[in-house]
Amino acid sequence: MANACGVDFGTSNSTVGWARPGQSALLALEDGKPTLPSVVFFNADDDEVSYGRAALAGYLAGYEGRLMRSLKSLLGTSLIDGQTEVAGRSLPFRMLLGHFIGELKRRAEHAAGREFPSAVFGRPVFFIDDSAANDRLAEDTLAEVARAAGFRDIAFQYEPIAAAFDYESQIAREELVLIADIGGGTSDFSLVRLAPERVARLERRDDILATGGVHIGGTDFDKYLSLTSVMPLLGLGSRLNNNGDIPSSVYFNLATWHTINLAYTKKASMQLADLLRDAREPARLARLQHLIDARAGHWLALKVEEGKIALSRQDSAELVLERLSPPETISLRRHAFEDAIGHLVGSIDQTVLKLLADAGVTPDAVDTVFFTGGSSGVRMLRERISALVPNARKVEGDLFGSIGAGLALDAVRKFG
Repeated sequence: MANACGVDFGTSNSTVGWARPGQSALLALEDGKPTLPSVVFFNADDDEVSYGRAALAGYLAGYEGRLMRSLKSLLGTSLIDGQTEVAGRSLPFRMLLGHFIGELKRRAEHAAGREFPSAVFGRPVFFIDDSAANDRLAEDTLAEVARAAGFRDIAFQYEPIAAAFDYESQIAREELVLIADIGGGTSDFSLVRLAPERVARLERRDDILATGGVHIGGTDFDKYLSLTSVMPLLGLGSRLNNNGDIPSSVYFNLATWHTINLAYTKKASMQLADLLRDAREPARLARLQHLIDARAGHWLALKVEEGKIALSRQDSAELVLERLSPPETISLRRHAFEDAIGHLVGSIDQTVLKLLADAGVTPDAVDTVFFTGGSSGVRMLRERISALVPNARKVEGDLFGSIGAGLALDAVRKFG
């Protein structure tokens, strides 16, 4: 059995892999499941901290407290050195990340029945677009947080490369593979030459033809679905009595997972009260006020996410928003969703085309496109990527587990 584990700390979900002969690499982290949603809930009523599905359940049950999700999105930004208020106390975001990484470690060690002093952490190709300094800062910050949580020896691997290692363990011949890892916060790609006889090699640099990525993922798809389909119910797009626009900042905060709590600040509350007095359609702003007073921003984001997932399977979906005042049911249509995210998918297309150009590979030379990451289920995105490599076989990996399993294999190479 391996001496180290692989940690896939994801924007939406996290896994831990451990290479064990004849067994699944992924360790059970919550209720027998290998995924732990990357969520922390500070329950003010019971003065408890919960994680994952239990955290979401506690929040949705109506307990008073603070829910935090998309923690990974803080890495490499100025927010990482900030803090948030929890139960009347200031909690630095670095410490908040440490809480979650430490819990991942504790649960993995409990499931494995052993300690993991060493780990290979997955990382996106770019934590931050167009800033090498901030990207390095993001990796350094994650390493510092992981060490503070108890990991002594830490290495990093690109997440799509880890997914490639997982896929390579399943093939019988050499393939040129485009790994498409569409996660909650980033879309990452690698063009890799894989083969069964290459598995045991410690150094695989020559097999990696190119890597690329963009800071667009599932939470961005959620945001634009929310802005176009839900936020107009709360006043987005309406006007003030002086014919000015209602400022959009509060709606963008509510539609973006890691900024939802900014809508609950005293300053935001005062600004909303002023807008409510001057709004041409005060009923819509009153509905927004009620949502914020009820601290229901995360509930709304979860409902939007459910709608996005439904539209990945079907052409339309009904979204029941029972906690709005008054309650509302809206009809979502896939074509409207695709219109809303078209500019994001276009940026992802360009990332793939640049990757192929950087590798000096024509699109028709790619043998396989391997999809992983929970957001690769978005149909428009999958179809567009597939169209870029028309001769490639389409393979779907474990959307939530391929990276963790691949990191476990890499941990064997790096730490034995």
